Amino acid sequence: MSTEVAAPVADQENIVTPVTPTAKGRVIVITSGKGGVGKTTTTANIGMALAVLGERVALLDADIGLRNLDLALGLENRIVYDIVDVVEGRAKLRSALIKDKRNANLVFLPAAQTRDKSAVSPDQMKALVADIQAEGYTFILIDCPAGIEQGFKNATAGADEAIVVTNPEMSSVRDADRIVGLLEAQDLQNPKLIVNRLRPKMVRSDEALGVADVQEVLGTGVELLGIVPEDERIITSTNRGEPASLDETSLAGKAYRNIARRLRGETVPFLSGSDLEEKEPGFFEKLLHLFGVKNN
Repeated sequence: MSTEVAAPVADQENIVTPVTPTAKGRVIVITSGKGGVGKTTTTANIGMALAVLGERVALLDADIGLRNLDLALGLENRIVYDIVDVVEGRAKLRSALIKDKRNANLVFLPAAQTRDKSAVSPDQMKALVADIQAEGYTFILIDCPAGIEQGFKNATAGADEAIVVTNPEMSSVRDADRIVGLLEAQDLQNPKLIVNRLRPKMVRSDEALGVADVQEVLGTGVELLGIVPEDERIITSTNRGEPASLDETSLAGKAYRNIARRLRGETVPFLSGSDLEEKEPGFFEKLLHLFGVKNN
């Protein structure tokens, strides 16, 4: 990366100020197996929630050719350089990282839109992640492409941990199960699980899988990290580029904030009936009991 160039003058305010790292930052790849389960939305929301909690967070969009993380963050109009520019030496990392104006703890490195997934190799991803860690970020979240091809291998190459996002439907869980096997083959053991878009009414009427069913398919080695209920505010927040984790009135936003706290090592109860009191008091607690999930 010795041929790096400086950012344009107009973008100097976006250049990240280096911080001496006190410990090696955690590198977590967020993956799903199939597209459309909410992986990118999950990445944006967890990243923002961690930043609000005071963590220095770098979000990396590894879905080259199909970037969407910029939209979920509302940063699409501020992109000057992308991940390929950095690994190919056309831009400095600090120039390419986009600082979020809502929270100075959050930065974002976009994927290239006009290249294919082979544009970044596993070795280049490892080197890039190491460079980001050297900037002092405590969490680096990698938004992984859907599927199990080269893009998946590239995105997971630099990670130390993995989060698998799935919906409570058999096709999604089956794909997630395959992803778990591939993660373990790449020495990403004990991935964590997020069950996204839970619809209580469908679970109650046996039209959707329960969390215990999902865990049974994926095995005991996959720890439950969070349950995110279906929330119409997610569509609105994503379209506006405003992560729901910033919305105190969003039930899904609260779930994402709780996930961020668990990643930091806190013991946080899963959402309880009080969160749905206006709709059906105590229902979520009954739901967790039905799933066989302990509320801790």
